[in-house]
Amino acid sequence: MSADRVTSVAPVTSVAPVAPVAVVDLLMPAARGRAVVTAGGSLPVPPGRSAAAGAAGAAGTAGRAGRLLLAVLALAASVAAAVRIGTADVGWDGLARVLGGRLGLAVEPLPPLLDSLVWDLRLPRVLMAALVGASLAVCGTVLQAVTRNTLADPYLLGVSSGASTGAVTVVVLGVGASTLGVTGGALAGALLSFGLLLVLLRRSGLDSVRIVLTGVVVGQLFTALTSLVLMASADADTTRAVTHWLLGSMAPARWNTVAVCAAVTPLGLVAAWLCAGALDGLAFGADTAASLGVGVRRTRMLLLVVTAALTAVAVATVGAIGFVGLIVPHGVRFLVGPLHRLLLPYAALAGAVFLVWTDALARIVFAPREVPVGVITALLGVPLFLLVLRKRGEL
Repeated sequence: MSADRVTSVAPVTSVAPVAPVAVVDLLMPAARGRAVVTAGGSLPVPPGRSAAAGAAGAAGTAGRAGRLLLAVLALAASVAAAVRIGTADVGWDGLARVLGGRLGLAVEPLPPLLDSLVWDLRLPRVLMAALVGASLAVCGTVLQAVTRNTLADPYLLGVSSGASTGAVTVVVLGVGASTLGVTGGALAGALLSFGLLLVLLRRSGLDSVRIVLTGVVVGQLFTALTSLVLMASADADTTRAVTHWLLGSMAPARWNTVAVCAAVTPLGLVAAWLCAGALDGLAFGADTAASLGVGVRRTRMLLLVVTAALTAVAVATVGAIGFVGLIVPHGVRFLVGPLHRLLLPYAALAGAVFLVWTDALARIVFAPREVPVGVITALLGVPLFLLVLRKRGEL
């Protein structure tokens, strides 16, 4: 090689750890179309390509906004349609008259019994299904990233078992027989189980495997306590009612419990979405997240608290409902990709739509008898769970 083609190269003294190219490309898609940074400076992207990239980015943003709007409209249509479904069908005109009357519009009211059926029973129930479905789906999405376990779901932490123990204890002892009393007992049990989880993890660390194993142990402990409390009760009617509640049901939903869930759920969803970038890093492992500037321990603790709060409120209001947080994130991830800033809102909407229609199916499949919604989600979730296992090569 000729001398005029040879350039001097400074000796390399150290190499800074760099995240894999695929990870950087995934976590920082906005960098595409900007100047390419090299060791000797930056090479600007040609103006034509930069403008084309900007136009493509704007079109992509508009397309994502349009798809998100369609998902929101699908949820609104599902809620309206589910309110009409039941042993007594209500037409679209009847639904409009009920809502119009409550809004103070000059409409002809429905008969009082039918009006109460729609407003006091069905509408709170359907809205509760949407809120709980969104909570469980987001919790599953967060836990699958935090633990790097694709089979993680909101009950991984044992919080649902603790909430069940608290609610059952309140019912059996007759302390606070109201709906809010049961909810308070469930919340107390959830906080107790989560506190025990944190104590155990404080000694062993917040490693992904330890979170999973410790959550399973805590869940089994509180499941045993629930069974013990039930066996101590000689009241067959109470035992039957509690067993039905533990299977998960939207039937107890009323406006007061909807208000509690509606106050907590949006806060939890926003908190999880604000950690979307950290979740992208955690999905690739703690080392990768730390190299990208994520405070791994602090972020994990925050997300575990958010997940515990959302799960506790859901279980306190409607009982234990499985498989929503396990299956919905996988389906949404397949459709929109792994970026959590998109995955989380779509998972919330998909979980809400899924549970709204699952509850509608639970109401009509054996009408006039009602099947607990947790039974329906299990029947739908088990085959989907087996498909996930087969895809991972574990079946």
